[in-house]
Amino acid sequence: MNEATILNVKHPDGQYDVIVGSGLLPRLRELAHIRGPVAVVTNDQVGPLYAAQVSPVDCVLTVPDGEQHKTLQTVNGLYGQLLAAGIDRTGTIVALGGGVVGDMAGFVAATYMRGVDFVQCPTSLLAMVDASVGGKTGVDLPEGKNLVGAFKQPTAVLADITTLQTLPPAEFAAGMAEVIKHGLISNPRLFMQIEDEGRRLRSMSPVRLQTLVSDAIRVKRDVVQEDPFEHGRRAVLNLGHTFGHAIEQVSGYRVAHGQGVAMGLVAAAHLSARLGYCDTGLPARIEAVLRQVDLPTRIPADLPAEAIYQAMFSDKKKVGMRLRFILLRDVGQVFVADEVGEEDVMAVIREP
Repeated sequence: MNEATILNVKHPDGQYDVIVGSGLLPRLRELAHIRGPVAVVTNDQVGPLYAAQVSPVDCVLTVPDGEQHKTLQTVNGLYGQLLAAGIDRTGTIVALGGGVVGDMAGFVAATYMRGVDFVQCPTSLLAMVDASVGGKTGVDLPEGKNLVGAFKQPTAVLADITTLQTLPPAEFAAGMAEVIKHGLISNPRLFMQIEDEGRRLRSMSPVRLQTLVSDAIRVKRDVVQEDPFEHGRRAVLNLGHTFGHAIEQVSGYRVAHGQGVAMGLVAAAHLSARLGYCDTGLPARIEAVLRQVDLPTRIPADLPAEAIYQAMFSDKKKVGMRLRFILLRDVGQVFVADEVGEEDVMAVIREP
């Protein structure tokens, strides 16, 4: 078995390790240094596959799969189940699943009995490289994504790449959207690796996959260490997300997060080129990489451009009534732009 990669993440209240490797789930208590009772929060897709691997635990709480269930109503049900199971302030809540499970379980951990320990066990590529690191948790409101939430740092993250073997191809592709995003933010070598290997990535060896996941996590780790509460540099991690979240919302979440991010990366690149910030060939280059890993590059024609633009104003990243975009100068060079005109944004949304 390949030796696990350990990435240390420092934050204002301490630090935690992100452990990337194979066969980690059965060693949960040991690797995460858990002593008290454990409540696993999972969903009805992941639970039957992997919940038994993290025993012994005190209870397994199962939520329905899907972004549409990431609500305060679902969270309220989890509070009741934790009380019924006798989980007290010495307990640890373990998120076993993708980003939706991690967001909800983390929010519950931040608020149940004013806060209990929290461990992330991401089982999707997207959650491993993005959602599980950095301490952001939350749930959605009808008006937009993640509008209710808290910062809750995990005590450990166990990214067991063995779980990616059962990940459907579409879900693996969704995770690649965030890997590509991280390459665009500050790791040109990672972006070029995907550019070169494309469709072969899905069948890569466990060693190569562990390296890919670790490289993508390092990008996020370095950014969140610099800006743990999203007051500055951390905003760059939202590359593609101002467009992407709005597309997801207007589609009624028919467009999944990874797909929305992929469309958003292309839109951000086209907006950057339109405003003269990057080479006009960069959008096509990004589109080609996304297509290689089976991700969409165009906003669905049946989603009204006006509705997408208006949905952007529900985004918590806006400043007053000004939308905030992360734009590109080149691969590995991004910046925050607050002064982007409606005409330019609408032109990009409507681009065929």
